[in-house]
Amino acid sequence: MKTLKLRIKDKHCKMLDQLASEVNFVWNYVNDLCFKHLKRTGHFFSAYDVNEYTSGTSKLCNLHSQTVQAITEELVTRRKQFKKAKLKWRVSNKKSARRSLGWIPFKKAAIKCTDGSVQYGKRQFKVWDSYGLSKYSVKTGSFVEDSRGRWYVCLVVDLPKQEQSTAKQSIGIDLGLKDVATCSDGTVISNPKFYRKYEQQLGIAQRARNKKRVRALHAKIANCRKDHLHKASTMLVKNNALIVVGNLNAAKLVKTKMAKSVLDAGFSALKTMLKYKCENAGVSFEEVNESYTTQTCSYCKSISSSSPKGRAGLGIREWQCHECGSSWDRDINSALNILALGHKRLAVGITPI
Repeated sequence: MKTLKLRIKDKHCKMLDQLASEVNFVWNYVNDLCFKHLKRTGHFFSAYDVNEYTSGTSKLCNLHSQTVQAITEELVTRRKQFKKAKLKWRVSNKKSARRSLGWIPFKKAAIKCTDGSVQYGKRQFKVWDSYGLSKYSVKTGSFVEDSRGRWYVCLVVDLPKQEQSTAKQSIGIDLGLKDVATCSDGTVISNPKFYRKYEQQLGIAQRARNKKRVRALHAKIANCRKDHLHKASTMLVKNNALIVVGNLNAAKLVKTKMAKSVLDAGFSALKTMLKYKCENAGVSFEEVNESYTTQTCSYCKSISSSSPKGRAGLGIREWQCHECGSSWDRDINSALNILALGHKRLAVGITPI
């Protein structure tokens, strides 16, 4: 399955704002109902139990009955996930700092899709259709609002059969900050540093308390980064039969002084894109432990005393192995070691003839 995200034309925003307000009302009602039942009886309501108390809501709130069910199921799921007796209140007031972004979930029965439009109940919304919606079978989805007040429809669809990749090359990928990714074949995915590019403009808008401009700049930065990573990941998947990536942990790095650079690089998003695109294209994807791949010489497999080590060695970009005399670019050497680890993983469990 795949999720398609399409922008809805702005003329429908007012109607969607009204529907989102009704969704918030249903959420808050069910949230409060479940909490009161818990205090009174000591037991949690299930999504099935709540249906008895929400019958007729679709007519009163102008929502599809499948939307009301989806709201209840989502609330029960998140309550279990976060282990809370009561979840946060959804606020509809646009002037409130705590306002919740618009959200209207639905199921398959509530939606009909044609090229260029989506029909929810009796309401039809025009979209910028870059996919050709009529060829997809919709499973579920939701209308969502972003911080700038723009609305999108997210549709979970069955993915049509993809042509299998005919590429035979395999590569190892070393993720980093100087370059987002360096491949074992010498391919380099640059780091354009989009946040740094717009950082000065962002600071000016923030000091002027121009919230609209701040949101627009943040959206521009995110869109530029996403576009760059999508193009890079598509190119890598198209040209290779096996992709091996190191398990660089972005969650740990954002707790260090490099946090801003880590978030600006977006290599964690690149890894996610590679994973699902490989599944769709029939390309093998492996994630391996990259410990010592920078310090180990990819030719003689020894850990040289001259190799870069730890954070102190981040400035060393080129080094020479004292054991075999090989000269290495830091990132390409690491990518070659990652590729070797990937081949070893593929060989595990194969019974010798």
